[in-house]
Amino acid sequence: MRFRKVHGAGNDFVLLTDVAPANVREWPKEAERLCARRTGVGADGLVISSLLTHEPAVLEVDCFNADGSVATMCGNALRCSAWAAQQDHGYNEMRLRMAGVMHEARVTDESVWVTAEVGMVDLRRVQTVINGKPTWFDSVHTGTEHVVAIVDDVDAVDAALIGRLVRHHEALAPLGTNVNFIQPFGKQALKIRTYERGVEEETLSCGSGAVAAVIVARMRGLVGLRPVTVHNRAGEPLTVRSHNNRPEQTQWVGGPVTNTFEGVLA
Repeated sequence: MRFRKVHGAGNDFVLLTDVAPANVREWPKEAERLCARRTGVGADGLVISSLLTHEPAVLEVDCFNADGSVATMCGNALRCSAWAAQQDHGYNEMRLRMAGVMHEARVTDESVWVTAEVGMVDLRRVQTVINGKPTWFDSVHTGTEHVVAIVDDVDAVDAALIGRLVRHHEALAPLGTNVNFIQPFGKQALKIRTYERGVEEETLSCGSGAVAAVIVARMRGLVGLRPVTVHNRAGEPLTVRSHNNRPEQTQWVGGPVTNTFEGVLA
């Protein structure tokens, strides 16, 4: 099987498109093997994208984290799949289904955009101490579980250590959560760091995490309703803006997609 190694603003994937039925494998185990940084291709996740219909363009997208677990929502995986569909089939607008939820996608010359659905918000969900300061995490469901903490200096946070502790916090059992740390960064802008469940380490970018960060920042009065730039560790910012038709329920997240290399799986 041929594959692409792609990344959405630093969040990297092994991407398979239009996999033939004969090539169906035990994808969780394949994800662990292929995503291993030293012995595999190396990635945050394995993404399998299959075209369901041409008119309208609809794709089924499955995402497996590096530990083999299933991602119910991954904004950057959806963006990478939309980019590949534009390259392979010429679609600039399409719908993508992941874990039973339908998402819209738009591909422009500058960015790839997908929608994320915002669910339950629970302020002050859990508390921990960050650099000697008691800090609350708000929880936001953006297709998957996220908690968000507002900190004074995001670069001074031990994101791996604190992220791992909060990810396994008893108040968030049994599913656990993705953990985000954010800092206001000028007008309508945030800096973010994310510890991702399933990857079990800090990642350079997280699409659903960027949406969760903006939702919390708006509720806390740090940003307004206009589009927000979310600066990540990769140095390739994502932009989050409200959907025109469903501003309370749906957010667009957009940014760059890069095709790093292509190859054949042994």
